[in-house]
Amino acid sequence: MSNRYLDAFLNAFYKDRYVEEDRLTRDKMHYVEFITTTTYIDKYLKPGDRILEIGPGTGTYSLYYAGDGFRVDAVELVQSNIDVMKSKITTDMDINVVQGNALDLSIYPDNTFDMTLSLGPLYHLFKPEEVKKAIDEAIRVTKPGGKIFFAFILFDLTMLTWGFQSGNIYENCGAGMQVSENLTPNNDESLIFNMRYFSEVKEIMDSLNLKKLHYVATDGIGRVIKDTINDMTDDEYRLYTKYHLSICEREDLIGYSGHILAITEK
Repeated sequence: MSNRYLDAFLNAFYKDRYVEEDRLTRDKMHYVEFITTTTYIDKYLKPGDRILEIGPGTGTYSLYYAGDGFRVDAVELVQSNIDVMKSKITTDMDINVVQGNALDLSIYPDNTFDMTLSLGPLYHLFKPEEVKKAIDEAIRVTKPGGKIFFAFILFDLTMLTWGFQSGNIYENCGAGMQVSENLTPNNDESLIFNMRYFSEVKEIMDSLNLKKLHYVATDGIGRVIKDTINDMTDDEYRLYTKYHLSICEREDLIGYSGHILAITEK
């Protein structure tokens, strides 16, 4: 699928088929990912830092940090997401939202940003050369010593939840389906999401001339026990998130997370 048709495909998907706006805030289970990601961003973010978010969706992170006084640039492909994001910008925010593609950040000079967040584009890129281009562009616009966050979708939790728990696997397994007959990801572009194994993420990161700081399971096995999490009292939820943050870098558990962050330094 060419970039032009993939762009149109993603615009249609996020406009008509998927509600991105409340993905991270719709319930306690989903909010774990937001808590985890911001915990690690805050670990490295310094006063006066300039942030770029590539593929911000409807702007949950960009708006959060712009509201906290940071200068934020956001490059988003999907127009409907941009419209939602712009509707939430307040006059006290220093944020610039543009429509663009992770593969071409030429509007920004080299070494511009203190922190670059690529928390969505790699979900939708399949060709190795496009994955490399998106990563290279994120690296290029980041200052030496700056931090770059790359997010990926992992496969096995999808198998457990979307597949077996929800019963989709029995009709979506085989050629041209989300899952191959060998129970591995097909990763065809028409299926929108590129699902990887943790070992594949590490291979990608090991190929880069970057300092690897953390691999983080941003939501852990939360989707497996979502009802339990969503039914927790506030005190129970605080205890659960404390536990999650204490284990989210354990490599024996990361592979069963729904999403993973690779946090690096240029």
